[in-house]
Amino acid sequence: MSMEIELKFLLPEYPEQLIEGGELKVITRHSIDQTYLAIEDGQELRVRKITDLDSGEVTFTHTFKDGKGISRKEIEYDISEGLYNQMIDAVKAIPLVKTRTTAVWNGITVEIDVYTQLQLTVIEVEFDSLEEAESFNAPEWFGEDVSTEKKYSNKTVWKELQKK
Repeated sequence: MSMEIELKFLLPEYPEQLIEGGELKVITRHSIDQTYLAIEDGQELRVRKITDLDSGEVTFTHTFKDGKGISRKEIEYDISEGLYNQMIDAVKAIPLVKTRTTAVWNGITVEIDVYTQLQLTVIEVEFDSLEEAESFNAPEWFGEDVSTEKKYSNKTVWKELQKK
C-alpha cells in the first residue's frame, strides 16, 4: 500500500495567464467521473471513469484510501468498463465530475481540478514525504490552503452532491 501525501489549495482563478506565458506547462487534461462506493471512519472505496480530453481514451479505476489529513494510505488499480458499470449501477449515485489539468510549475507537478457541478476549483500537489509537504511554500496564486478542511475533501463534496 502506497502513501498519498498531498496539499490542496482553493484556487481563486484558473491560471490561464501562467499557461499562456509558459510558466505552467500542461501535460494532460482529463474529465473524471468519481463515485464513492463506501465511506466510513477515514476509509473510502471509490471508482473513477477517466476520459483523456486530448486522445479520447477512457480508463476506469478502483481505489481504496485509509486515513485522514494530508497523508493517507492508498491502493489504486485499473478495472474493466464492465466492473465499473456494475459498481455504478449498484450504488445508483450521482458521480462527482471534474476536469483535471495536470501541469508542471517550477519543476513541481500540480493537478488543477475544476468541478463541473459546483463552483469550486482546487490545485493539489503530491509529495514524497511529510517533511517535504510541511516545508512547501505555496505561491500566492495557489490561494488558501484547505488541505485539512473536511468540507473541501472530494468525499464530502460528493456526499453533498447526493443530497441535491
